[in-house]
Amino acid sequence: MQHEKVIIIGSGPAGLTAALYTARANLSPVVIAGPQFGGQVSLTHEIENYPGFVGGSGPDLIEVMKKQAEQFGARIDMDIVLEVDLEHGSPFRVKTGNTEYMAEALIVTSGASPRLLEVPGEQEFTGRGVSYCGTCDGFFFRGKKIVVVGGGDSAIKEGMFLTKFATSVDIIHRRDTLRAEKAQQDRAFNNPKINFIWNTAVETIEGDGKVKQIKLRDLKTGETRDYPTEGVFIFIGHEPNNSLFKGKLDMDTHGFVITDKLMRTNVEGVFAAGEIQDPMWKQVATSVGQGCAAALSAEQWLSERESISGRKPIPSAVPADVEK
Repeated sequence: MQHEKVIIIGSGPAGLTAALYTARANLSPVVIAGPQFGGQVSLTHEIENYPGFVGGSGPDLIEVMKKQAEQFGARIDMDIVLEVDLEHGSPFRVKTGNTEYMAEALIVTSGASPRLLEVPGEQEFTGRGVSYCGTCDGFFFRGKKIVVVGGGDSAIKEGMFLTKFATSVDIIHRRDTLRAEKAQQDRAFNNPKINFIWNTAVETIEGDGKVKQIKLRDLKTGETRDYPTEGVFIFIGHEPNNSLFKGKLDMDTHGFVITDKLMRTNVEGVFAAGEIQDPMWKQVATSVGQGCAAALSAEQWLSERESISGRKPIPSAVPADVEK
């Protein structure tokens, strides 16, 4: 059993920021990376809206964050958490594929995963024409006609990226207006390879070994039609990666972990940051801020706990008069 001051579950911007701050507080945190090192941002082709980071990709940003956290003593465990025991309080037992940890404080930054369309054919053709990552799979659709499902920032950004490979990109949206930021909309509307199919839903995904067509339903008239395509990219939001914490941490009706303004969960000593607890903003910048807050709160909690136990406290970075 490996005893640690702080375990951070998840390696996206929130997790690596929490690692940086707890490392600088001499807590020597362990970051358990999870199935996708860097989280969703590591699949992003270009980062344009993170202050001070210009002209780089998601993997570039994550690599810089990783190096900075490691520079101050953070350790990265490229493993997956299998089980977390929160029932008995701190220290918390965290079991991975290769190690069992006991953590005095736990910071949950496990993020979210792409939401499924949940239509016939989606599961069957995943990896054979159905994708949730343009950056990962765009190259395989060079010279092909493809569709993108969704109308938010991810759908538009990924659709724009996919025009580098596909002959045409049809964006299918359930409404007649987009939810993406205005700058992204303007670029998409001005791109000759992009076409919009409004007020429409995908009913089925069909093919023979690989995607050949989809069935579309007009949400105003109810009429259906077959629509030929060689690729279906789905960007309709994300679901929080909360399976480890169901019945252990309080969650809202959508499964997001509930925290207070100090990023504390209902379990003392357990904090959460990033998209696991953020149903609203879901930006790199907000995840970084939340990861910073969670780290400072965890450091403060550990410091107060050690002071009560008679051990020398760690100098606090959180104002003592912050409302509890």
